[in-house]
Amino acid sequence: MPFLRFLMLLSLVVWIGGLVFFAFVLAPTAFQVLPNTHLAGNVVGRALGKLHWLAVFSGIVFLISSLLYNRVTQGSPHLFAGRHVLIVVMLALTLFSQYWIIPHMDTLRATVSDFAAVPLNDPARVQFDTLHAWSTRVEGAVLVLGLVAVYLTASAFGKR
Repeated sequence: MPFLRFLMLLSLVVWIGGLVFFAFVLAPTAFQVLPNTHLAGNVVGRALGKLHWLAVFSGIVFLISSLLYNRVTQGSPHLFAGRHVLIVVMLALTLFSQYWIIPHMDTLRATVSDFAAVPLNDPARVQFDTLHAWSTRVEGAVLVLGLVAVYLTASAFGKR
């Protein structure tokens, strides 16, 4: 069972580590180093899309490994274990961001050359800023839920 535990932990490390790196290193650096916010937004948007796919893959690996681990060690997969529910919610939020929030932001970004040059009360800017706030909230929620999932997973291993 060490290999299944390894896969569970690795998938969480990749997902949560990616979120932390994105939020605290990549995004701020892109907006500080690149010459304008439009370019920085393009880089950050692309990186977020890749992070989302990494998250989906990690979530699936975690769920399969955890269900197998429970089946082997406890005789039942425990479908509704807390950590499984959290991972499913995290996946749902990630897919919501990827397929609803980000496409709407991309559409707005394509219509405005640079949001830094647009007045704060411009309807496109207001809508973009609202979507950006929701994107930040969703990613933050995924991070917090992921940290709870790490705790629950570590606690489950400590009981064996």
